[in-house]
Amino acid sequence: MMPRAISVPRDTLLSRYAGQDATYTDCYEVMFVGDADLGQFITAFYTTWLFRAERLILSLVLRRRIKDSEVSALAKGAETFAAWRVEDRAKGEILLCDLSGRTRSWLAVVPNEGGVTRLLFGSAVVADSGRDLPRSVRVLTPVHKAYSRALLWLCLLYTSPNPRDRG
Repeated sequence: MMPRAISVPRDTLLSRYAGQDATYTDCYEVMFVGDADLGQFITAFYTTWLFRAERLILSLVLRRRIKDSEVSALAKGAETFAAWRVEDRAKGEILLCDLSGRTRSWLAVVPNEGGVTRLLFGSAVVADSGRDLPRSVRVLTPVHKAYSRALLWLCLLYTSPNPRDRG
């Protein structure tokens, strides 16, 4: 199944940003046949070849290499990763805030009956107090949406317990 856009689920860590003025939120889901926990999803998400490209760019900005061991640490409970800090964690979900405090990334896993797990990825962009969202957010939104879907689709491959199933 291909990732699809959905409304931000109620009563999740990301839902605190949904529906607010001067805030952009989105959410995507894909169904993973099998069991996956949040740690596996975090690891898969941040180690896909596509996110590795983003990590390379971030490494240039941060002036340090972002290692897979940092991804593993985040999956096991670390409070920071690259350009993000953990804003909140709950059972099956994590909300990260970038160092500027303007963007959020949210990952969640929801086990379903029949051995299927929902993998969810959402984002929020929060404007400065009393301001509208920057024009750049509106201009880059279509790219962000395509990128989000691609990352989530790759997670299906990277979450597979069989390395031969990975792309």
